Amino acid sequence: MISRVDTINLANMSALSETVYVPSAPQVKSDIASLLSSKLSAGEDGQWKITTFQTTPLISTYIIAWANGPFRHLEESYSSPLSGKTRPLRIYTTPDLIHQARFALDVNRRVLPLYEQVFDIEYPLPKLDLLVATDFTIGAMENWGLITGRTSAFLLDPHQADLSGKKYVASTVCHEVAHMWFGNITTMEWWDTVYLKEGFARLLGETIILDRLFPEWKLRPAFITSELVAAMTLDAKASSHPIEVECLDANVANQIFDALSYDKAATILRMLSQYVTEEKFLKGVSIYLKKHLYGNAVTKDLWQGIAEASGLDIPEIMDNWVKKIGFPVVHVTEVDGGIRVRQDRFLETGPAVPEDNETIWSIPLSLLTIDGSGNTFIDHTVLLDEREKVISLDISRLFKLNAGTVSMYRVLYSPERLAKIAEEAAKEDSILSLGDRLGLASDALELAKAGYSLLSSTLNFYKILHAENDYQMWSCISSGLSSISSVWFEQPDIVEALNTFSRSLLIPVVKRLGIEYADGEDINTRQLRTVTIGQAARAGDGSVIADLVRLFNRAIETEDDSCIYPDLISTTYWTAVRYGGRKEYDAVEAVASKPPTPQMGNAAMRALGASTDRSLQEETWKFITTRARDQDLYYFFAGLQGNHAARRFLAEKFKTDYDVLYKRTASNFRLQRLVQYSFEALSSEMDYEETKAFFKDKDTSTFKMSLDQALDSIKARAAWVKRSSEDLRQWLASRT
Repeated sequence: MISRVDTINLANMSALSETVYVPSAPQVKSDIASLLSSKLSAGEDGQWKITTFQTTPLISTYIIAWANGPFRHLEESYSSPLSGKTRPLRIYTTPDLIHQARFALDVNRRVLPLYEQVFDIEYPLPKLDLLVATDFTIGAMENWGLITGRTSAFLLDPHQADLSGKKYVASTVCHEVAHMWFGNITTMEWWDTVYLKEGFARLLGETIILDRLFPEWKLRPAFITSELVAAMTLDAKASSHPIEVECLDANVANQIFDALSYDKAATILRMLSQYVTEEKFLKGVSIYLKKHLYGNAVTKDLWQGIAEASGLDIPEIMDNWVKKIGFPVVHVTEVDGGIRVRQDRFLETGPAVPEDNETIWSIPLSLLTIDGSGNTFIDHTVLLDEREKVISLDISRLFKLNAGTVSMYRVLYSPERLAKIAEEAAKEDSILSLGDRLGLASDALELAKAGYSLLSSTLNFYKILHAENDYQMWSCISSGLSSISSVWFEQPDIVEALNTFSRSLLIPVVKRLGIEYADGEDINTRQLRTVTIGQAARAGDGSVIADLVRLFNRAIETEDDSCIYPDLISTTYWTAVRYGGRKEYDAVEAVASKPPTPQMGNAAMRALGASTDRSLQEETWKFITTRARDQDLYYFFAGLQGNHAARRFLAEKFKTDYDVLYKRTASNFRLQRLVQYSFEALSSEMDYEETKAFFKDKDTSTFKMSLDQALDSIKARAAWVKRSSEDLRQWLASRT
């Protein structure tokens, strides 16, 4: 690599040599000398250098990287638990950001030996660097030996970091380091099995291995409300696709980096791990990797490795999960001496017609039962591998399918049985785990959306859980209430009644915890405060809003961001813009323009979409089209989409400026998500027809999947409004 002498050169491998260019030096190759001689200006002798790097192992071209810039770095090292060899680990940034790089480097140092132990394969390169890029198309990229990523993926200010930012950086680092094995040392044969790297990096990097580094974060149940819900949300659409999808050109390849290749893949692998046991699963993964070192692999190679470790017929269990579209809902009917369970494909629009309901999945049911002494037992071996079957059990006692919510299916109980399970879930000493309770809450919402149950039943379930004390449950409930309000966003009487209900659940928790954060508080208390204050502000609670505005004004007056607790930055910025005016908007815009930290910048960009003032919404759109970096467009679009008063404004602006946005973003992943943000949250049949008509004469080849999914979302939301409005109004009216 040829560069200025005062800059840093980086590549996948370590540098072998670095010399200042001298025209007469005999070691300079003639082609390099000729190139430099043609570029040098008078007096530039001694200002260029030549860096030669070690040769890489056999490597895929998509993970090759090199970089040059005025970088600074922090350095650590780790010793391989397999060989004892010590390798340097560095993180590179521009000089102004280096003070925020320590946490990512520490995570890298801690996680590398864990991966070596789990896979029984030593990291093969001589070093592993992280490089922070100011503007980056995606979150991060697993370039072998030189992992690259945007600022929010790797930077964390130790004095201004909230837990969500810390989690994001840690999970990104662990995800990308997982790729050093999944994708780099063993590579999928073609992009149709991209899940072989992305599903594993999601599951191992962001849950199983990260949980070993930070057990206090309770990442295993958190998987349910992030990865599992994301997978089911997309896979419940008619426009979904199998995990393993035919990939004939680059347009398709770019579009399958979605919640199916990542989250559904991680979900079914997690399900398989539970079924065969995690120990045997990881052993099988190690066998798979070792058999395909520096080579390519396909799905059957993975199944063979896990089959060898477990002694089970893995393809028989797993093939339909990978090769077929969708996932099932299991209907539970109580009969003499047990239950009859039946599987059908779950669609967000309602029961599937016969031609869409042909797949039979092998479903690990994970059946939880209770014996006469009150002891719980979970049978992980029960498979539903036919359309329906009868299972013997004592139905006079509590039972629950999908214990821990590990398998990818929804469960439809009778209203009477669900009431008994909900009663148990609401107990302070419930035998149902956090994972069970999260799964029940998720099912309650989505089954109502698809018309399998009443929406009023979902709200009653939320009400029963009012004494819940785990922040993940409150996050799930808050998300559910926001989702319902979002669907009925143009019916203000329903939105306000839902907000009133939300406040009735949240305010007792907020009053008990207060708005002050104390040193030494446990994570659950801090996050419970963060979640409930955030939702209470969005539900319009005057006292909470006043407290947040007070914190914001103090920060503006003193020019000291530390006046705002890091965990409340997002909510405080949003509240200031939502309930303030030009002064508050300008203050948040200043943060978005020149953010002190990536997390604060992201929060500010989202918050700029929160105003109900059309002139300020126009200001935000002007920021998007003239000042926002391409990598940050998502944050602005998400903020506008989440604002009921700006949602149609966003859709119309996208249409008006479509040609500009297309030219700016069609060549990368961004346009796909911008299409979804702009249209997926609309809720009428007219919206569906108008959106479809708008794109009719457009070249949608680079974002067709995203467009189809957005159209399906509109259709499902419109059907939900039509189906459930009367039930919802009656339930809300009964509370007054």
